Amino acid sequence: MIQIIPSIVIRDGKVVRLLGGDPSKTKVYDESPIDLAMRFEDMGAEVVHLVDLDGARRGQPVNYHILEAIAGYTSLKVDFTGGIHTDGDISKAYEYGAKYITAASAAVSSKELFASWIISYGREKITLGADAMDGKIRIRGWEKETDIDLMDHIDYFYQRGLKYVKTTDIAKNGGLQGPSYNIYQAILDKFPDIRVLASGGVSKVEEIEKLNDMGVFAVIVGKALYEGQLDMNELKKFMQKVS
Repeated sequence: MIQIIPSIVIRDGKVVRLLGGDPSKTKVYDESPIDLAMRFEDMGAEVVHLVDLDGARRGQPVNYHILEAIAGYTSLKVDFTGGIHTDGDISKAYEYGAKYITAASAAVSSKELFASWIISYGREKITLGADAMDGKIRIRGWEKETDIDLMDHIDYFYQRGLKYVKTTDIAKNGGLQGPSYNIYQAILDKFPDIRVLASGGVSKVEEIEKLNDMGVFAVIVGKALYEGQLDMNELKKFMQKVS
């Protein structure tokens, strides 16, 4: 059964969502990150995807205090991402309460280092963040373009033991226009043993059911939850204990 993972994106200490990855099209929510995390926990979530957007842009994590607060005030398992580039960054994230780490920019700038993390920290703890626009990887909070092909990028780390990949079709993010099924299907077809975390565009239970039928491991949802477009009562059938 597919997992439902709510996301919390932090910029300047506030919860935000980006529309299509465009920094000029940012919606700020009044609810605090801690209150939002507690609300997700009450809804039945087991894991939360915490994005340190300030850290992603700076190149090193910034919002450790929010990570620490969510880990301290809830029983949620936190998948922390944003600006992680060194072993020190990972150690500090774990120290402040992260259960899992997702890294994107480091996998581009320091490929061998990221590959080593899969071994040293374990396949269950490290997720590749592979977010793309028109099939090309973007990093640094989606603001930096690359010429790296999404499938080639995943393949490099798949050959080195990668188990989890989180992929966002940036053009879909925040738009509530449905997920990019073709991208997730292509990944699953080429890498049958990989676990895909789908992100971007989900707004209906039927879309989650389709992703589940495809074999997608988890779906990361944000705006649709914030704005009540997804009914948590309908999502409870997907809620399950995770390791």
